[in-house]
Amino acid sequence: MMGLLWCAVMAMAVALAFAHPKQPSTYHPDDVTYPGSVTVFTVPAAFPTSVFSSYYVKPGPTNQPQPVLYDPVLNITFPFNLTDPKHVPDSNDDPVIFPQPIANISDATGEAIASAAVSEVSRIFKSNNTGGSNTCSKCIAALAVGQMVARLAPTHFPSGMVSLCHSLKFSTYSSCELTYGPNGSGASWAQILAKADVAGLDGKYICSYLHKNVCEYPTVTSVKAVFPKPKPKKPAEPRRSGKKVKVLHLSDLHLDPRYSVGSEANCTSYMCCRYSEPPSNGTVPEISVSAPLFGYYKCDSPFYLALAALQSIGPLTGTSAKNPPAFSLYTGDLIAHDDENQASRAYVEATEVAIWEAFKAYIGGPIYTALGNHDTTPADYEAPHAIDNNSTLGSQFSWNYAHVSSLWAHYNWLPSSVAQQASTHYAAYAVSPPHHPNLKIITLNSDLYYQHNPFALLNATNPDYSGMFSFLVTELQAAEDAGQRVWIVAHIPTGWDGGSALPNSADYFYQIVERYSPHVIANIFFGHSHEDQATIYYRNNGTAQTKEEALVTGWVGPSLTPLQNLNSGYRMYEVDTGSWEVMEAFTFYSDVGSYTNLSSSVDGEGDGGQGEGPVFKLEYSTRATYGPAVNWPSDAPLNATFWHGVTEAMERNRTLAELFTQYQGKSSAKSKKCETEECTKAKICYMRSGSTALGKQCKQGYGSVQ
Repeated sequence: MMGLLWCAVMAMAVALAFAHPKQPSTYHPDDVTYPGSVTVFTVPAAFPTSVFSSYYVKPGPTNQPQPVLYDPVLNITFPFNLTDPKHVPDSNDDPVIFPQPIANISDATGEAIASAAVSEVSRIFKSNNTGGSNTCSKCIAALAVGQMVARLAPTHFPSGMVSLCHSLKFSTYSSCELTYGPNGSGASWAQILAKADVAGLDGKYICSYLHKNVCEYPTVTSVKAVFPKPKPKKPAEPRRSGKKVKVLHLSDLHLDPRYSVGSEANCTSYMCCRYSEPPSNGTVPEISVSAPLFGYYKCDSPFYLALAALQSIGPLTGTSAKNPPAFSLYTGDLIAHDDENQASRAYVEATEVAIWEAFKAYIGGPIYTALGNHDTTPADYEAPHAIDNNSTLGSQFSWNYAHVSSLWAHYNWLPSSVAQQASTHYAAYAVSPPHHPNLKIITLNSDLYYQHNPFALLNATNPDYSGMFSFLVTELQAAEDAGQRVWIVAHIPTGWDGGSALPNSADYFYQIVERYSPHVIANIFFGHSHEDQATIYYRNNGTAQTKEEALVTGWVGPSLTPLQNLNSGYRMYEVDTGSWEVMEAFTFYSDVGSYTNLSSSVDGEGDGGQGEGPVFKLEYSTRATYGPAVNWPSDAPLNATFWHGVTEAMERNRTLAELFTQYQGKSSAKSKKCETEECTKAKICYMRSGSTALGKQCKQGYGSVQ
């Protein structure tokens, strides 16, 4: 009788929680123990100045700090003008790398060739007789003309691209001049056109990139992955130890050292919360939302928010520098969303130092990082070594791989041998955490399969052109042979709504996951979307999406940055040290909407005052929130079978999908809701889609809550 009564009480609690999806679930089963000393932590308003040794500009109630940053690897101190909020540069002195011309021609001849090419491309698009009347055929023909310029007169290629960008309306995040010009990414585009198979699949991808309405985006052309050994018919099942450790998952901080307190936070053009010069006529521009000290929805993270989040981790997770998690994961994107001309190698390097110095102050133990698409310059761009056998073009981003890997070794997060591996493998590496030799963590540079990396469009018929997947297979096979479990850590998710990973690459990755799951791969971790998401990988490329076929979960970590219209958040896992399965996951967040009230309450000199800063709190426990709807045993892991059960529960109860969507935006008041049957079906479809091809089959338009 007592058992029936208990079940009835629990069912009522779950029903009440789901009946009001706008509020975090309040269901707390007795077997859930929360990890920290508190579930709500109010960060002190005062900036913790001891994190950095000195400052060009000290923190205060009306300004962000400007710390003096010393780089222990490069042995330099970065100058103040690199991040001065009032003097953001519009150019840099970074090397501009063009492909070698195939002929020795004069500058005048090169200019004439480029001019003639622009005229010919314009004629092609105006003509109806180019071997095919559709616009895709015209674009392919135009690429052949552009390739001639890139090969004969590469230094004149950018000016031609800018001209065509304006006349043909090419896609651009910022402007034609920045995306394709000589002071932007024009040199990179010259490399890409010079090396591309413009008449083949490369050409179709490039045309689709340049203009969404020119060529239909290519569908997947599956390439069969080759493995050193066949999958064991009866692999040994991983055994749980019964001992759990804590693992922290941070992602997408996007630190903005140029954040300007009091500037326009609700701007209409990128980026907000940046200083703008007063009009020359002396009038004061009207500001609709004054940028708060701790951040805003349309802005990247200021120093105040970054340090506030770090201060909250210890009390909320029960960890500290002296009592650290077993290790931490950072799934990419350290750098702010600056335009191409505002970023530089030095700006990237300085941000890396600033963030990791702050991490070191608050998070003990090793931190394993996968680079994101913004962790380079230009953002999104990473060249495969094979573009020229790792010569000038193939090694052009090695400055960053060498820098980050050396920093990781300096902070004792990686052994020197692993850091050396990272420096030569696009900053990707494989490592076993201290005291846990039965686990191997494999990080990837996912920019090499990112849809918005133009270099990734080269040799599109070969999804492993970069060699990244060969590296992954080699490490997975070694782990299988050694009886190790594996966590894969990357930035770009391979599935969801299909908007991030290249189709062939995502398909290839899915084959690798299927080959080595579930007996080797225990979990996969991503970032990038800035949202709290989960994706399930199944056998047979997801053709049968059932709990019996579910293999492994892709956990997408919530972002620390509020951009765009999100709250700030992070996650902590409790993990069994035998099977390395996630047994519990706690997600924490801070309401960014409350920050506008904090700035005015902060007073004091120099450090931001002694008042109250942001409140970080436990948002939800994954087990407590979804477990009752799945009837999940208290001692069972939160694995792919669990998450498939969650999607089945969503099919039965739409309010669960509403709750999932609320958490997707970290309970932001500005996030989109999911209140229709169509949205619910789409959300379930995304969660079951571990590849681009699967995600594209879902109803589009519901993937993001931003």
